[in-house]
Amino acid sequence: MGAVTWLLTSEPNYLLKTIFLKSRLMRVTFSNCDGRTRTLFHSVDKRFDVDTDGTVTLKRQVTLHEGHKVFSVHAWDSSGKKHMVSVRVERVHHHEDHHEDHHEDHHMDTVMNISSPQMQSPSDDLVLMFPKSSTGLKRAKRDWVIPPFSVLENSRGPFPIKLVQIKSDMSKEAQMQYKITGEGADLDPKGTFTIERLSGNLFVTQPLDRETKASYRLVAYGTGVDVNVAEKPMEIIVNVLDQNDNYPVFTQNPFNGNVPEAAQKGHEFMTVTATDADDPETDNGVIRYSIVKQDPELPNPNMFQINSVTGGIYVNSLGLDKEKWSKYTLTVVVTDMEGRGFSTTGTAVITVTDSNDNAPQFDQPSLTVSVPENKVGAVVAKLTVTDGDEEGSPAWSTKYRIISGDKGGFFSVSTGPSQLEGIITTVKPLDFEKNKQYILSVIVENDEPFVGSLATSTATVTVNVEDVNEPPEFNPKEKIIYTPEDSPVDTELVSYTATDPDIGKSQKIMYKIGNDPEGWLSVNQDTGLIKVRKPMDRESSLVKDGKYKAIILALDDDKPPATGTGTLVIELSDVNDNAPVINERSKDMCNRGSAPVLLSITDKDDPPFAATGVFLKPKFALEQGEYNVVLRVFDRERLYQDSTIQVTVCDCEGDDVQCTDKQIAGIPLSGVLGILGAILLLLLLALLLLLFMRRKSSTKKEPLLPEDDLRDNIYYYDEEGGGEDDQVGFNLKRT
Repeated sequence: MGAVTWLLTSEPNYLLKTIFLKSRLMRVTFSNCDGRTRTLFHSVDKRFDVDTDGTVTLKRQVTLHEGHKVFSVHAWDSSGKKHMVSVRVERVHHHEDHHEDHHEDHHMDTVMNISSPQMQSPSDDLVLMFPKSSTGLKRAKRDWVIPPFSVLENSRGPFPIKLVQIKSDMSKEAQMQYKITGEGADLDPKGTFTIERLSGNLFVTQPLDRETKASYRLVAYGTGVDVNVAEKPMEIIVNVLDQNDNYPVFTQNPFNGNVPEAAQKGHEFMTVTATDADDPETDNGVIRYSIVKQDPELPNPNMFQINSVTGGIYVNSLGLDKEKWSKYTLTVVVTDMEGRGFSTTGTAVITVTDSNDNAPQFDQPSLTVSVPENKVGAVVAKLTVTDGDEEGSPAWSTKYRIISGDKGGFFSVSTGPSQLEGIITTVKPLDFEKNKQYILSVIVENDEPFVGSLATSTATVTVNVEDVNEPPEFNPKEKIIYTPEDSPVDTELVSYTATDPDIGKSQKIMYKIGNDPEGWLSVNQDTGLIKVRKPMDRESSLVKDGKYKAIILALDDDKPPATGTGTLVIELSDVNDNAPVINERSKDMCNRGSAPVLLSITDKDDPPFAATGVFLKPKFALEQGEYNVVLRVFDRERLYQDSTIQVTVCDCEGDDVQCTDKQIAGIPLSGVLGILGAILLLLLLALLLLLFMRRKSSTKKEPLLPEDDLRDNIYYYDEEGGGEDDQVGFNLKRT
């Protein structure tokens, strides 16, 4: 593929903006080294027509509003491959002294060679001309852009090889010299292209490699040798034509893929890829894939196919079986030149993954078991299964369902640790008296859905319920009765009985007291009649909120016997059997203007029997000291109790009770301190006298007193200010 800029010239000093019908513009020549002189051309722009000899003419009038027009021309070679060239039509000025009618045909025959891969180099006769000067030896005002030409890579020489001659029109009037710059000339890779200074012959000095560099951009210069003239620099593009000199290469080796064993025909599951360093726009870089070997060749040698263009591998035949052939190895070949060139071999390893194509089967499709009644969580049965799928996969692990026979929801089934067993357990207590047998239908499935239509396996489990000696049952479990706390001994409270759920047995029930913390009750062992055994007291610490609880037992006569329990709740109604009691045992008050002192009262009985409290205050001013006051407090039913309160009267006034100088036994505190000081002094004198006597009688020790000397003890009681006889000084008021 190439690109060229064509020049449409008008007569000198005249600008041609509009191209008219039938104007001959140029000639496109296509060379395919097959000797043909006629080629099929096609113009993409319908306003231009291209004849079989390459002549381009205008079918309709065209105005070059932007000064140029670009369109594409297609050509087909002998093998039918399409080639394309871009054509650019521009308008330019010629500064001449005359002009002619612009309806005259104007054209320039220019040849562009589209080389086939067999060409070693452009024609030896190819000459690249600098544009003509407008007035003698003057520079052109526009760049001259020529079509790229191509050089085949990997040429064997001999080098240097002539590519083209670069020539200036000025060479007719003056000797010219030429040079090139750019890639491959004075830039890396330097020296690849050279030019003869005077002839303008352009050479390549070494083999080219398209995979290293696909094109080179050179700039040619033409200047006078002895005169000061110069052509405007001309750009030359050298394209390197591709040869098929590279093998295709797989992007990895081996390739690994997975395919389900249940995959259908046509299912694509993996892709192999390869690259080719040659030109992908030519057959050299077009690769194709094929499978040349399958291992194992079972169940047939064509289990897989490959898309020759994309490399996608797909299932070609049914019959994959993970359990028989878990892995396949394919030998894959990639070839360039669309399958006609160089080849490279690779490997694709295919792992067949498990699909759920084997339904689990019960090892024992029917089973009979016995289970005791009343037990929750009891293991009823363990149902084992086998599964032909891959161990540990979702297609192998199992789950279970009870599909019939469990109307009351008494059973559940779960998967055991081995993943290949279903464990049936009870979730509700079974009752022999209600249902002696259950017939369960259990189905097994996999965690992964079945592939296709597979028959599921079902097991039948017959569960026989075993009768167990059940304890008698009280009804209700907790019985509440009401009685006064002063109910006499032997009072019949209630008959609290139980029934035996074992209706198939004839058993006798016996009753006992299970727990009676206060020992207030007795029960008839045959009838369950409960009586008062000891006087009851509602104010007992074991009575909570007026309720007393006792546990009654019912035992059958089986061996061993079964015991049922019932709770008897006795709500005791209160009676007035407790006198009120004053809580305080001592109080302080002032002897002048004292406020009443509140004495709180406790009555173990409930209202309306209980009292609340009384106020105590002096009737008149009292002497400082301590007084014992006996108080008798009555409740509403005149039940009373005497209480003694010690009242300390202090020398103070009002509510600010300060007893700093309290009397002890009627003596002021200062007197007490004086007495204590005198006693200490006497003890000190006695001690000194004793020491003196011991020194004086060092040889003869005589007792201080004769043994028959008798002494009297004198006791003194100061009764001032206290005693029950002094209660006349206090006033008592009930609250």
